[in-house]
Amino acid sequence: MKTSAIVYCENEFGKLDGKVANGLVRHSDKYKIVGIIDSSKSGLDAGEYLDGIKSGIPIFNDFHQAITILDNIPKYFIYGIAPLEPTLSTKEKEIVYEAIRSGMHIVNGLPEFFSDDKVCTDLAKKYGVSIFDVRKPPSKENLHSFTGKIRDVQTPIITVSGTDCAVGKRTTALKLVEALQKEGLHAIFITTGQTGILQGSRYGIAIDMLSSGFASGEVENAILESLKEQPDIIVVEGQGALSHPAFTSSSAIIRGAMPKAIILQHPPKRKTRCDFPEILMPTLESEIEMLEVFSGAKVIAITINHEGMNDQEVENVTTMYEEKYQLPVTDVLKNDCDKLIEKLYEVFPDLRSVKPILWEPQD
Repeated sequence: MKTSAIVYCENEFGKLDGKVANGLVRHSDKYKIVGIIDSSKSGLDAGEYLDGIKSGIPIFNDFHQAITILDNIPKYFIYGIAPLEPTLSTKEKEIVYEAIRSGMHIVNGLPEFFSDDKVCTDLAKKYGVSIFDVRKPPSKENLHSFTGKIRDVQTPIITVSGTDCAVGKRTTALKLVEALQKEGLHAIFITTGQTGILQGSRYGIAIDMLSSGFASGEVENAILESLKEQPDIIVVEGQGALSHPAFTSSSAIIRGAMPKAIILQHPPKRKTRCDFPEILMPTLESEIEMLEVFSGAKVIAITINHEGMNDQEVENVTTMYEEKYQLPVTDVLKNDCDKLIEKLYEVFPDLRSVKPILWEPQD
């Protein structure tokens, strides 16, 4: 049974830095999201604002309004912003402290760990609540080095990579897994970031907080662990972009997963890198070439992030890319995953012979 949670996302819901909150509104196996806190969108329905589909999740002006209107105080307070800056302001910390005083457990996806904040820990002890820093890595004795066993895995492994960070790689991966499950295939999602963990992924870790000596090993280990379920196909969430100078996580994911095929997510209207306005976006050609040379796998499809685009522009770009790259192209939020699934059947024909199962996600 899902437990209730409210997500703090002041002034960032629906934006790039609000990707944690955005993701939880779209999909959550672990929490029942009962509200978003963002005064700039107060009074709106979160799903309708995000994707044009009502979700029944209200957006509140502030913490006080939320706990006043809601029937019950949510069990969890989730910090739902993923800013470039690694630390919180004093004002933002006060909101977290207030949530603790209200008796809510704190879930934090930031690289700043609340369990290292003495005020947080003292308050948590006083009010009998817990602090969950989902990006805090395990102790070194519990981390995994790369073994090379991934080379022997015969199950199709797909990575959803991107041309930048915050382009929808995780959302596309989850939509694809859901569509594959509806096909009767046992598809498993491997997360590599904090939002996937918060959404309830059974496999994976936030690898950007790991040293280079363990990052690829943890990706490999998550996949090897998932094999106990005998999946038909494994979809791995990408991070950042292989070409992005600020991130190394993309290379660790490819090294650890050794994908047999890659789907590439791209925002056609984005001109510069997210949070790095002085760095231009790469071309699709250059990213495809880099991914294929680095991984030894082929990019088999392109998926579109429609930020700044209307429906006609999405349709035009889809047609243009399909003609130019001779690859299937889709926007999984505006359309569906049919093209992706058909391509996967083409690349991995043994998937067609898999006996369909009545798929029910596990708790």
